[in-house]
Amino acid sequence: MGYRAGVVGAAGFAGIELVRLLSRHPEFDLAAATSDALAGTPIAKAYPAFTGVTDLAFSAHEDTDFSAFDVVFLAVPHKAAMGMAPDLMAAGVTVVDLSADFRLKDPAIYEKWYAPHTATDLLAQAAFGLPELTGDELAAAAERRAAGEAVLVGCAGCYPTATSLAAAPAIRAGLVDAAAPVVADAVSGVTGAGKKATERTHYCFANENLEAYGVGTHRHTPEIEQILGLEGRLVFTPHLAPLNRGLLSTVTLPLAPGAAPTTEELVELYRDFYAASPLVSVMDAGVQPRTASVAGTCRAQVGVAVHPAGMIVATGAIDNLGKGAAGQGVQCANIVFGLPETCGLEEIANPV
Repeated sequence: MGYRAGVVGAAGFAGIELVRLLSRHPEFDLAAATSDALAGTPIAKAYPAFTGVTDLAFSAHEDTDFSAFDVVFLAVPHKAAMGMAPDLMAAGVTVVDLSADFRLKDPAIYEKWYAPHTATDLLAQAAFGLPELTGDELAAAAERRAAGEAVLVGCAGCYPTATSLAAAPAIRAGLVDAAAPVVADAVSGVTGAGKKATERTHYCFANENLEAYGVGTHRHTPEIEQILGLEGRLVFTPHLAPLNRGLLSTVTLPLAPGAAPTTEELVELYRDFYAASPLVSVMDAGVQPRTASVAGTCRAQVGVAVHPAGMIVATGAIDNLGKGAAGQGVQCANIVFGLPETCGLEEIANPV
């Protein structure tokens, strides 16, 4: 018998990706998938890709008893997770949250960018879910869970994941000017905006179009600053591209005074940094990541180069629903439950 798992908000894009991953996971048994809008509807009817895969039907949130579950994944909007997590944890259920509710450590920063936080007591104990950069927090959570405690993981967002994986090795090596701005330009597929269509994401507006949005105001800004230690120095601009899934972040980092690495040296530094991270691949010098090469997976590709203007240009490609959301949630749960972090995540992208 494996660990009993449930997904709240399973009908959305991130939620149904969780259903896909958990349906064939060797250790997590998907026992409930909730959606108030589709309660009673077989998952395979709403998403025919699951025909012959699962007979499970969506259930209503309030009608689903999670008290006997080992882990529940929350794929719900921001501000909803903080209302659900306390009761689940009080029942002894480990929670993996895909929203922003437990990512930011400072409740004042959360309030500035979202709303007042109603579960501030959980912020301090929540492990930040970006395994390649916060493995120590997840390891500590795994120890607590093994001792019988329900634990909480706040998974990193999609833009912060790609941006931070690209930039962290150079910053942590001291190669980046600690007083200069860092510029991150990131492009995401439309599924990153969620299932509900808007004027920006409606097919007729998104197709054949590329645009920046949230310039200087995007909510992932403080999260990236927190991960990379860039408070007040990040210029982050997200863009929407006519892709179903995929995210590419290009980060321009000014070299620290006296730093003069070659591109080849940076590649080796990055490979050493990610040597113990099986889901991150560092590209050869002169080769850049491609979103198509990671689509449908929890893998990330990272590229790095020295620019003659005294800059490091680092790029990170992920699937915004995979490594940027559902796959990352499963990766974090694997670690917390003492499983290999790649368990159930061995997919490679379609080559063409």
